[in-house]
Amino acid sequence: MKQEHIDAGKAIQKRTGKTFYLATRFLPERVRHATHVLYAFFRIADEVVDDADGASPETQRARLEELRAQALGEREPDDPVLEAFQELRAEYDIADDEIDAFVDAMATDIETERYETYDELEFYMRGSAAAVGVMMTAIMEPEDEAIALPHAIKLGEAFQLTNFLRDVREDVLERGRIYVPQETLREHGVDAAQIERLEFSDSFAAAMAAELQRAEELYREGVVGIRYLPEDCQLPVLLAAVLYAEHHAVIRAQGYDVLSREPSLSTTRKLWCLAKTRWHWHWNRDPEAVFQRVSAVPSGEPDHRGSERGDTVPTR
Repeated sequence: MKQEHIDAGKAIQKRTGKTFYLATRFLPERVRHATHVLYAFFRIADEVVDDADGASPETQRARLEELRAQALGEREPDDPVLEAFQELRAEYDIADDEIDAFVDAMATDIETERYETYDELEFYMRGSAAAVGVMMTAIMEPEDEAIALPHAIKLGEAFQLTNFLRDVREDVLERGRIYVPQETLREHGVDAAQIERLEFSDSFAAAMAAELQRAEELYREGVVGIRYLPEDCQLPVLLAAVLYAEHHAVIRAQGYDVLSREPSLSTTRKLWCLAKTRWHWHWNRDPEAVFQRVSAVPSGEPDHRGSERGDTVPTR
């Protein structure tokens, strides 16, 4: 890949994905450069529907089909990121099916604003987050990809579910979407209209707690697979998992109220997560053990509203 193409991808990732970008900086160069390009491709496709700026559904679909054709090498790229992605696809033998699944998931966002069941949401995530996990695994080139892949898929879904729970307010205000499954809301006596009005309640807090537990089970399943990645990729992926999961601690500290303000990680808090993860990794190269020690994800015990696990961290 040309350096200018890598730089274009890096600029997009640095601007739109600060948490993942921090973890990416610790990847070996052979994977880091490819990751910049992959992430930028994902963002370009995502922004077609998330930042449509008044474009009609037909226009959005047409643009996604253009991106699909370029990503699959069926059409000349009109962007340096797409040119670099074509090279990556060929070099790492990224399956056409994964590209199709990802673009199809982005197209789902054009009209789908609610997910009735978690199974429906999981199907969506298989095309978005899981496809991302598959492509990231491809560029890391683990010794036994078949063993690593199922865990990579779970970890990708964990990251995305955390994002959904973190971004409830933003998704409602800016896109009219609610990703929390409707069945979960009903089970806890929450009406979707209440979320649309950004009205927090104990019932909504209970629904959030249930979905956090679901996400945390995905983290546990995903982190198991980090040991199957190349040694020089294990710490960066573990760090990404710790950083994403840290949002759970913030959500709990806010009493599960993600409707009044979006949970966010300060730079100080991110650096603290980085420091403690690297320190424990220095002494113990077991990803599961380190994740259990430093992350905000409980080790499997039931969630308790208002509880927060892990080391004390600075909040500002």
